[in-house]
Amino acid sequence: LTRSPPGQTLFKVVIKSLSPKELVRIHVPKPLDRNDGTFLMRYRMYETVSEGLKIEVLYGDEHVAQSPYILKGPVYHEYCECPEGDPQAWQKTLSCPTKEPQIAKDFASFPSINLQQMLNEVPKRFGDERGAIVHYTILNNRIYRRSLGKYTDFKMFSDEILLSLARKVLLPDLEFYINLGDWPLEHRQVNETPGPLPIISWCGSLDSRDIILPTYDITHSTLEAMRGVTNDLLSIQGNTGPSWINKTEKAFFRGRDSREERLQLVQLSKENPELLDAGITGYFFFQEKEKELGKAKLTGFFDFFKYKYQVNVDGTVAAYRYPYLMLGDSLVLKQDSMYYEHFYMALTPWKHYVPIKRNLSDLLEKVKWAKENDGEARKIAKEGQLAARELLQPHRLFCYYYGVLQKYAERQSSKPKIRDGMELVPQSDDNASPCRCLRERPSREEL
Repeated sequence: LTRSPPGQTLFKVVIKSLSPKELVRIHVPKPLDRNDGTFLMRYRMYETVSEGLKIEVLYGDEHVAQSPYILKGPVYHEYCECPEGDPQAWQKTLSCPTKEPQIAKDFASFPSINLQQMLNEVPKRFGDERGAIVHYTILNNRIYRRSLGKYTDFKMFSDEILLSLARKVLLPDLEFYINLGDWPLEHRQVNETPGPLPIISWCGSLDSRDIILPTYDITHSTLEAMRGVTNDLLSIQGNTGPSWINKTEKAFFRGRDSREERLQLVQLSKENPELLDAGITGYFFFQEKEKELGKAKLTGFFDFFKYKYQVNVDGTVAAYRYPYLMLGDSLVLKQDSMYYEHFYMALTPWKHYVPIKRNLSDLLEKVKWAKENDGEARKIAKEGQLAARELLQPHRLFCYYYGVLQKYAERQSSKPKIRDGMELVPQSDDNASPCRCLRERPSREEL
């Protein structure tokens, strides 16, 4: 298949326990049709199965290809605390990449990590009342933390990914600081004295030395797929709008007024409505401009993909919508930026997206180019989409997080400790059934 069959999709997926003696709750929504002959099938387990799962893929009442497929057990639900004791075996199972260029680049500034220096300097430099820093210790696969500063509510996102990882694999012992704010923090250069500190952040910039993790947004999206009410990286792929030929041939943008170039977009749109449809949906930074530029109605994200071209302009830092735009079926016109997320290094301009200048002076020219070179524009859109599908799969995000923690632990100069004021971050069971861990868990003494 290279495109979806006409009419309503008749594929059905049934997932059940391999053993009739094991009755488990498994939520299986309809497959997501990616409109290119491929489908995404998702499922969520609420109990563990020891024998395994039987996955039936049906078209009408007929089995497809080699269906039924057997996934040998044990298979654990998300909230089962049953870590794999051999991290290398876990990484192999997930097919984790042997190299992550961004991780290698980030740690090049830190051949060793002086924990005592971190303890002395981070609270003074970044932990004031207006700070957004959380101090974590991972010890014996338990997560401990204390907050530094007033703006640390987003620790819910760092908590949930660290807990999720600890349920799946034995984490290295380490102690580190995460910046929960928008902006990267460490601007010291490697040749300065004192040198930079390895602060972990969700967004990087060309003039900072922070170590980058996947943003809280795509991390939460991965963990909460099928449970939350917001867009996630998988549901986007099944809602990419009309086929390419039926999309509106305009560039599209909706968003807050978090950067001046976004206001320029709206002005350009007013002057060139045949090429660009841009609107500000909420004013905070430039409230005085609302009367002049107007306020656009909110648009559902899936409706963005009714348009052939998507404009990606920074917000306060990198626009965290970019991964979602890449996964759609439109061409992304990306503003040149000093900010980046963890996966940008794997993308190439004119192969995965069309670059536009920081001041947007060539935006209209690029939209015209895309309209006049439809085949090439469609090819770039597809290449970008395929790259994002590969780079942003759930297992790749788990691999990336583990890779950062592993590299950090290897370079830490002294043993991590549970510091005064730290509290244990409790595991959540999400109302799932009690965990039956069918492999031998390492004892606390062994840990």
